[in-house]
Amino acid sequence: MKKILLVEDDPNLGLLLQDYLQLKGKFEVVLCTDGEEGLQAFTKQSYDLLILDVMMPKKDGFTLGKDVRKINPHVPIIFATAKGMIEDKTEAFTLGGDDYITKPFRIEELLLRINALLKRTEQTGKKEDAQPSKFEIGKYGFDYTTQIITINGTQQKLSTKEAELLRLLCLKRNEVLTREEALLHIWHDDNYFNGRSMDVFLSKIRKYLKDDPTVEIINVHGKGYKLLVN
Repeated sequence: MKKILLVEDDPNLGLLLQDYLQLKGKFEVVLCTDGEEGLQAFTKQSYDLLILDVMMPKKDGFTLGKDVRKINPHVPIIFATAKGMIEDKTEAFTLGGDDYITKPFRIEELLLRINALLKRTEQTGKKEDAQPSKFEIGKYGFDYTTQIITINGTQQKLSTKEAELLRLLCLKRNEVLTREEALLHIWHDDNYFNGRSMDVFLSKIRKYLKDDPTVEIINVHGKGYKLLVN
């Protein structure tokens, strides 16, 4: 049975979601009513997926998401909020969220998203197990498993999305990684605000690799990106 951590400050909605997901989804659902309680619950046991309300007392969902990513870079996170602005959605994905649902939503839709995300996570894990996880990028070493870039004894920890994007670039080294391919592989949707998030990650990765002039990530106009190592 898959285990879900649900952090929702509205007690009525929280209990409704918990009951529905346990009954219809056959999940074990742990319910917390604020961000601090949610973080404590997360550190005590492992979960297959998290659903985090954004507007919460003591610790908001985005801050909780940051804390979770420091502990576990890979656990799937769905953010749920009444805020529907593009900037909020962009922040959700930039923080390492895997999906975003805007209140009010149908519980059936949430269940569909949960099942789809868990299925993608399992399939991605199987595919990535068969691919290399360590790469040499000029003077840099990159370990995808630990999400760390190393150069001259100095380490740089990457976020989950940064590590996934850099790994795709490494697997396509000196070849074009199309924008659509990267968005669909990492975000599972090539819409506008996901594209904005990816641009932010690319800028950060370029800064991480700036100490080796033989390494460059170039834009290929109208297509995507290419990791060049001379």
